[in-house]
Amino acid sequence: MSLADKVLAVNNDLPIRTKQPVHSGKVRSVYWLTEEDSRRLIREKGYNVAADAPLAIMVISDRISAFDCIWHGEGGLNGVPGKGAALNAISNHWFKLFREQGLADSHILDIPHPFVWIVQKATPVKIEAICRQYITGSMWRSYAKGEREFCGIRLPDGLQKDQKLPELLMTPSTKGILKGIPGVPEADDVNITRRNIEDNFAAFNFKRREDIDRYERLLREGFEVISKELAKLDQIFVDTKFEFGYVADAAGNEKLIYMDEVGTPDSSRIWDGPAYREGRIVENSKEDFRQVLLNHFPDSDILLNKDRMPEREALARDNALPAEVLMDVSRTYVGIAEKITGQALALSDNPKADIIAILRDQYGLVD
Repeated sequence: MSLADKVLAVNNDLPIRTKQPVHSGKVRSVYWLTEEDSRRLIREKGYNVAADAPLAIMVISDRISAFDCIWHGEGGLNGVPGKGAALNAISNHWFKLFREQGLADSHILDIPHPFVWIVQKATPVKIEAICRQYITGSMWRSYAKGEREFCGIRLPDGLQKDQKLPELLMTPSTKGILKGIPGVPEADDVNITRRNIEDNFAAFNFKRREDIDRYERLLREGFEVISKELAKLDQIFVDTKFEFGYVADAAGNEKLIYMDEVGTPDSSRIWDGPAYREGRIVENSKEDFRQVLLNHFPDSDILLNKDRMPEREALARDNALPAEVLMDVSRTYVGIAEKITGQALALSDNPKADIIAILRDQYGLVD
């Protein structure tokens, strides 16, 4: 079996029983279970949700996305070996710590396979909640051009690239296109202020105005938990994205939870501590792959300029990257996952077959 065969690049064709279309994102695919299967699993597995709660199977892939495009390598390598398992293992580790330290639950009810989560349906808060501890990336590029206000927060003059900020910044942006909110452009991923959220909390799917305080507290506490744990490994938690939503438990109690993934190389920047102290940036996250792409193609503006999206999509579609580029990403992801969890990452030679067998034999979801 070739290396390409071991990569789970296509994850929306599994024979999981469902009556709805499979929703396939850049990295994950979601299979909504039938009402009968949801009720049966809740009863058989004892999940702490309402008896009629909709459940879904969420399957991660090894695909790699950057600059809003999916990239591939030579030799039919349509993903990064170990990437999916690494992302899930890291998220599972942080979610477990969050629960143990009394922060909040997640939408995950069960983990049948390293690539698979069973989740309950949540009502998402329509905010990409971004925390920043260092000035880098897009914030630095804007700051270097003279911008000093970000999401209603004023930054002082004199900051240097990759410097630690005076305090942890929460810089939210919109999740999806929101319409009819005064002062908020009708576009995806635009920066917003806390005042925008306060004045229009229902439009962002907050149930109550006071939940804004809880959301910010969970942001700060979640960031601090991960930052402290990474510091023990001499790794620096630079910035990250959180997502939140609402679910109800078996007793009908509604609660704000963490959603999607947390503290992963896809959703965060993680820097190597020893290198940073020497004045170098060594990424243990997808940012390193982004920099490789910027250096690989002669016209990097295609990747940075949203007005050139058709050219960017053609670039990703028509150019197979050197296989070693994707293997470098694999080593980064697997390495940081094993460092964080303290365990070797178990990788399958045929993850799709393994997933099907488990969901068929242990969960009765494959005919």
